[in-house]
Amino acid sequence: MIARISGVLVHKQPAQVVIDVQGVAYEIEISFNSFCQLPTEGETAVLHTHFVVREDAQLLFGFFQLEERSLFRILIKVNGVGPKLGLAILSGMDADAFCHCVQNQDSATLVKIPGVGKKTAERLVLELGDKLSSWQTGANTGVQAGSVKPALFAISAQSEAESALVALGYKPVQASKAVAAAIRSSPDGGCEDLIRLSLKGMI
Repeated sequence: MIARISGVLVHKQPAQVVIDVQGVAYEIEISFNSFCQLPTEGETAVLHTHFVVREDAQLLFGFFQLEERSLFRILIKVNGVGPKLGLAILSGMDADAFCHCVQNQDSATLVKIPGVGKKTAERLVLELGDKLSSWQTGANTGVQAGSVKPALFAISAQSEAESALVALGYKPVQASKAVAAAIRSSPDGGCEDLIRLSLKGMI
């Protein structure tokens, strides 16, 4: 099993990164929370990974924090929750927020995450209640606000944020409205800030 990847961050986007390890480039699917903690492209990045082998594909999922990978592995053991949905859940909210929902039996908030229906949300609460009763990530999943971006990049940041939300599973109309609201809240925010605020507003 591939447990960790360390190398040069060649490319990153909210749902996927490419890391070059001594000439071999690994394509790794990541959560938005992990994306926000990555260094800039060209720098060294380290991700804790989970390797999935299927008949039709070999997939590598990466996490900036070990705690997030641990929660991912707990999630995919729930009936009906595969790796893709597990990653979508961890993109929709951070580990602490998810555990809070489960501990408080808040399935109504969980159904707001793309791909999580009412039955899945109720199953998550039911099956994980005991397992996550004392969960503490101990990780700082908050995202530091970036420096103020010139107005010239506002349109680009808005477009990139909307595309990222669509990639995370939200409908284009939802993404557009959420990003517009985020811009009103943070007019000078960069792409990552807009995505973070958009996700917060939709949950």
